[in-house]
Amino acid sequence: MKSASSRIARIKTLIIIAAVSAFIAFYNFPAKYKKAGAASAGPSASRTDAPGENNCTACHSDFPLNSGTGSISISGVSANYLPNQPISITVRTSQEDAVIYGFQMTAIDSLGRKVGTYTIPAQTPAQLKTIDGIVGGNQREYIEHTVDGIIPTQPGSKSWTFTWNAPPQRVGKISFYAAGNAANSDTNTSGDYIYTTSKSTLSGTAISNFDVDEKSDIAFFRSSTGFWYSQNSTNSGTQIVLFGSPGDKPVSADYDGDGKTDLAVFRSTTSVWYIQRSTGGATQAFVFGQDGDKATQGDYDGDGRTDIAVFRPMTTLWYWRRSQDGVVVAVPFGNSADKPVPADYDGDGKTDVAIFRDGAWAIRRSSDNIVSFATFGAANDTPIPAVYIAE
Repeated sequence: MKSASSRIARIKTLIIIAAVSAFIAFYNFPAKYKKAGAASAGPSASRTDAPGENNCTACHSDFPLNSGTGSISISGVSANYLPNQPISITVRTSQEDAVIYGFQMTAIDSLGRKVGTYTIPAQTPAQLKTIDGIVGGNQREYIEHTVDGIIPTQPGSKSWTFTWNAPPQRVGKISFYAAGNAANSDTNTSGDYIYTTSKSTLSGTAISNFDVDEKSDIAFFRSSTGFWYSQNSTNSGTQIVLFGSPGDKPVSADYDGDGKTDLAVFRSTTSVWYIQRSTGGATQAFVFGQDGDKATQGDYDGDGRTDIAVFRPMTTLWYWRRSQDGVVVAVPFGNSADKPVPADYDGDGKTDVAIFRDGAWAIRRSSDNIVSFATFGAANDTPIPAVYIAE
C-alpha cells in the first residue's frame, strides 16, 4: 500500500509541475499572440485561389479579397526550371497593422495536378508543414504555416522560406498559387484581410517570347532588310526592331536565361554571332563556326540558357560553346546531307543532337548517350523539332 501511495503521489507531483510549466510558458508568451484562433495551426487544404479552389475569404469574409493595404508575394521562382532543380522560394504576407500572419501555397501543372515536392527547413519548433487535398479529381500538395509560424518576422510582415524541388522530367508550365492572411488575432475569423498571388515557371522559354508573358508571339525576321517584327500576345501591339544585316540568319533564343527571347543573328560569312540580351540590352558578338556551318543553338549544358552551336556538314561535327563555363564541345553525328533538328527529346533539360534524313530521325539522347531511331515523314518534309517528351 505504501508503495502504491508513493507512486500516486509522484504522478500528482509530475502533473502539477507540467501544469505550472505550461502556465509559465503561456504567461511569458507575448500577449498580442495569445488570441490566435483555430486557423493559426494552418488552414484546411485548397485555399490558395488556384483553379478549382476557393480562398481564405470563405471563412475570413469581412473584407473582399485583396482589398486591404497589405499583400502576399512569392519570390525566388525562376523564369525556367530544370529537372530535379531545387529552388529556394520565399512567401511573404504583409500588412502594417496585422498581428499574426499565415499562408498556403501549392504548385500545379497545366492540368491542375500536383507537381514537385517540398523540403522544409529544420526548425524547432517547426514553422511549416505540408498537407494534401483533392481538387477536380487531382491530388494537390500544400505548404503552409504551423501554429509556431505565425509570429511576424519583422514589424508588419512574416516570411517563410523553403525549397521546392522540380520534377525529374519537364512537365511544361508550372504555376504557384498562394493565399495569405493578415490577421488581428481576435480568436475568430472577423477583421482579417486575405490576399492572393501567383507565379509561373516554364520548362524552357516559349519560342519567340518577346514580351515575356510566357506565351509565344507571332514574329518574323525580314532578311532583306534586317528588321524584326513581333506581335505581342499580351496586347496585340507590334514591335519593329532593326537588328542584323541582310543575309543574316535569325537565331533568336533565351541566351541570358531571363525567360524572354533575345534578338540574335548568325552571320555565316564571317562566323559571327550577334546577340542583343533582353536583360540590360547589351549586344555581344561571338566568333564561332566557319562559312558553311548551320546554326544549331540550344541548351546543351542544361543551365537554362541557350548555347551558341553549329553543325558542320563537311565534317559532320557538332560544336557548341557551353554558356556555363565557355568550354567548346565537339560531337560527330550524322552526314553531310542531313538536316540538323536539335531539341530536348528526352525531357532532361538538355538539347539533344539529332538529324532528319529522308523521313528518318536519329536522336542522340543526352540523358544516356543512346541513339534512338524513328521513321516519321517523307524526304521533302520540313522537320519541326520541339520538346516532345514530358510536355
